[in-house]
Amino acid sequence: MPATALKQFLDRRKVKYVSIVHSVAYTAQEVAESAHLAGKELAKTVIIKINGVLAMAVLPANRKVVLQDLREELGVAQVQFATEDEFRNRFPDCETGAMPPFGNLYEMEVYVSPNLAERTEIAFNACTHSELIQMSFADFERLANPKSLQFST
Repeated sequence: MPATALKQFLDRRKVKYVSIVHSVAYTAQEVAESAHLAGKELAKTVIIKINGVLAMAVLPANRKVVLQDLREELGVAQVQFATEDEFRNRFPDCETGAMPPFGNLYEMEVYVSPNLAERTEIAFNACTHSELIQMSFADFERLANPKSLQFST
């Protein structure tokens, strides 16, 4: 099961979490509906390239990444969405598109929307299209050490 490494990572750090199994779903909104969560409670992970380097943008499922805002916030020349072919091999333990928001597990920077910080708990894909992990935002922040930037609408 792909979520095993993620759960071991959380267990070793004594993090309390809940595993939510749901019907197979692929888009963030479908996942939220399938798991009976509001879109603002589900954190989606979008893989971007910043001047050619892969990174994660983590935001509520009911929001969209604004690349221009990221460019301005980061003060860089180029930010674009990565293609699945560009990032698939970076996540060998995950189904494509079901990456958890822990860039530190994959040697990637993590940028988080402040909208998620408003939540006491967040849920996110657990490396599959049929399981989520729900945990406190504070624990996520402590473990992933994301940089908070305004980049979503």
